[in-house]
Formats: sequence, C-alpha cells, structure tokens
Amino acid sequence: MLQSGIIAPDFELNSTPDQTLKLSELKGKKVILAFYPADWSPVCGDQMTLYNETLRLFSRHNAQLLGISVDSKWCHTAFIHYHKFHFPLLADFEPKGEVARMYESYDEKEGECKRALYVLDEDGIIRWNYLSPTGVNPGANGILQALETLDHQKKKS
Repeated sequence: MLQSGIIAPDFELNSTPDQTLKLSELKGKKVILAFYPADWSPVCGDQMTLYNETLRLFSRHNAQLLGISVDSKWCHTAFIHYHKFHFPLLADFEPKGEVARMYESYDEKEGECKRALYVLDEDGIIRWNYLSPTGVNPGANGILQALETLDHQKKKS
C-alpha cells in the first residue's frame, strides 16, 4: 500500500454510466477510498452497506466516501440501486485496475481490488491506510478513528 504522508495520486473514474469523478475535485474535503473486490459478493455487500449506514458519521468529519472496484459502471449502478447506497461507487474497469494498481491495492492473481482503505486529508495527503484480508469486513472503526485524529490535529494547529 502507499505510505502515509504522501500526496494521493489523482485519478478520474466513472461514478455513473455518463459521469466521472476526479479525486482532485474533492480538495477541501477529507476523502475515504474504500477499494473492494467485487459488487455482489457477500462481504463486499456487508462492508458497503455498513459504510452507507455510517455516512452521517463520516460527513460530520467533512469526509466523502468513495467505493472503488474493477466492476463496470453498469454493475455499480445496479448494486447502488439494489442497496440504496448514497455514495459513489467508482468503476476501475478499463484499463482494468489501473487506479487500484496506482494505490498498490490490486490483486494480480484474482484480477480484482484488494480490500484496502485510505483516508486522505483536505489537501489530498494520505493520512491513514489499512489492508484487510479479502474475506474480512474491516468495519468503520479504523476510518472513524483516523478522521477523529485528523480533526484533533487540526484543532491543535
């Protein structure tokens, strides 16, 4: 995984079938990047559902959640509608896994994203990361602790 303290690589991916989202457009907000293996897998569904339920807590920290997998924009659209997600899922579809590779979060053997989390500060600097075993939902506690730490550090300065 990429180390804390470096500027997160910028990227642009489809957030809907006809819209893209560029990471640099989110400057001024904290950003949570949640790389996950695949839409429709049980652990991924549970993880993204948990994050959807945690969005209010993330937004209290001025944080935007982005889910990223190698599934297509059409697959994401169906997954979002089925689960009623209120955050974007980005399609790292073609070239397959290009962004996950930039973030050292791509599983070459499986051809999918690893279950990796990054928290970026308002300036786009990586401040926290975590790599979870593929079959384990990492939950939201680590993300929330990282966001609270960032807020606490900001208040001190």
